[in-house]
Amino acid sequence: MAGSLRAEQREQTRATLLHQSRKLFAAKGYAAVGLSEIVTAAGVTKGALYHNFDSKRTLFRAVLEHVQAEVGDRVAAAADTESDPWTQLVTGCETFLTICTTPEIQRIMLIDGPAVLGWQEWRAMDESASARHLEEALTALVTAGVIPPQPIPPLTHLLSGAMNEAALWLATSPGPGALSDTLASLRRILEALHTAPAPEQR
Repeated sequence: MAGSLRAEQREQTRATLLHQSRKLFAAKGYAAVGLSEIVTAAGVTKGALYHNFDSKRTLFRAVLEHVQAEVGDRVAAAADTESDPWTQLVTGCETFLTICTTPEIQRIMLIDGPAVLGWQEWRAMDESASARHLEEALTALVTAGVIPPQPIPPLTHLLSGAMNEAALWLATSPGPGALSDTLASLRRILEALHTAPAPEQR
């Protein structure tokens, strides 16, 4: 009983640290937030923090994982409101870019994420978080005959890379019509995929 209570308390401490550090990272940026500020906001000791995370970087990585999972859930929820598989794909892609204009998401996932973790680790996390869902959606569309038969992995990386680059651009180059212009460009790219003939097999 005591062991389960300790585990529950530790999990609660971890959740509080993630919640408070996410708020601070979003508001001030990773570099401007110190561990003392985080433990003060969470109402815990530095010992409690180090019991859960061995460094500020590790804590930030856990926050980023939560943010990526949240974005993925919101994209999936939006796509699931549609019954047509093609409309699901378009809605999911548009929702992803729209969510990425949220200042908190921009700061943690798009600006600090690559800078703190490095591009290789950030891309690996992104691939496991969102590219997997995109690959599943594209596979289903090929199977249903909605888009021409073609290798899925390169198509997934092309579309995922294009949307990530667009999201990064929206995070660093805001303009009054930036999002609407980006969504219009995305629709044109997807529509070309929808109507493209099957590629020649070599």
